[in-house]
Amino acid sequence: MDLGEKLGLVKRNTCEIISEEELVELLSRKKKPVVYLGTAITGRPHIGYFLWVNKLGDFLKAGFKVKLLLADLHGALDNTSWEVLEKRYNYYKAAIPLMFRAINVDVKELEIIKGSSFQLEKKYCLDVLKMSTFSSVNDCKRAASEVVKFGDNPKLSGLIYPIMQALDEEYLNVDVQYGGADQRKIFVFARENLPKIGYKARVEVMTPLIPGLIGKKMSSSEEDSKIDLLDDENAVKNKVNKAECVEGSLDNGLLPFVKYVIMTLKNDRNEKFIVERSPKFGGNMELENYHELEKSFVQRKLHPQDLKNSIAREINSLLKLMRENKELKRLSKEAYG
Repeated sequence: MDLGEKLGLVKRNTCEIISEEELVELLSRKKKPVVYLGTAITGRPHIGYFLWVNKLGDFLKAGFKVKLLLADLHGALDNTSWEVLEKRYNYYKAAIPLMFRAINVDVKELEIIKGSSFQLEKKYCLDVLKMSTFSSVNDCKRAASEVVKFGDNPKLSGLIYPIMQALDEEYLNVDVQYGGADQRKIFVFARENLPKIGYKARVEVMTPLIPGLIGKKMSSSEEDSKIDLLDDENAVKNKVNKAECVEGSLDNGLLPFVKYVIMTLKNDRNEKFIVERSPKFGGNMELENYHELEKSFVQRKLHPQDLKNSIAREINSLLKLMRENKELKRLSKEAYG
């Protein structure tokens, strides 16, 4: 794979890269760069996670070593009870590899790392204290504002969160950090503050956030906004049917998931998106790409209910492996009740 092809894979479905020039230079000089994504083990993983699972698949295809940080201590800093931390870590550790399997990604170069396995070491803790002497309360609160649930009475833990996330880049020995657009302020914080304690700034890659089914950010804490990995087929159909999806309008909670997950997977497999319809309504539609689907929807050739039925079918197919895994269900009950 040449430089252009690697760059195309890394840039696919991204909304910002800081900076693209640094990324090109990295790809030019390093045969196997290292990227990481960190996910705090807080609420239940949902289908929105497929966006970054698929994006990490792009990095793997582009020749990267991928490190997935299951950030247990970050979960505690973001108000997850210490009593359930290990149980939630166990659930994430079991669930996320199944998501990679569900989209047929080769995970030979994927490493899953537990945050507390290195974040409690003496040198790391000293660096947290050192960076705190360069970072104001306002700097840390601003950096974490879109990630940490501060509430009306913010805790000190939320201010430590961005310092640790910045240091993770150094201690995981990576070239790139990848995350959602809500991570941008922390990424900028890392680039500005790591050099102050003698460490290099990294390339930061971001993808858009997938909105929830009811129009808000897809969130583990908003039950109606998301589809859980273990939701049964009827639950998926019911949630999709209740999703906001006005005929002809692109402002809804379904199309972004189609664009960034379903259609990306279909394109990679050279498959069409099939909308099943009875002959009296024009018969089945076969859509080659997202642009064609969007155009048909805007022109009202594709009815919201037909779209919903097709999306529910695709999501149920993605979740099949998780639903069939009895151990995952047991771990879910332990972690979330």
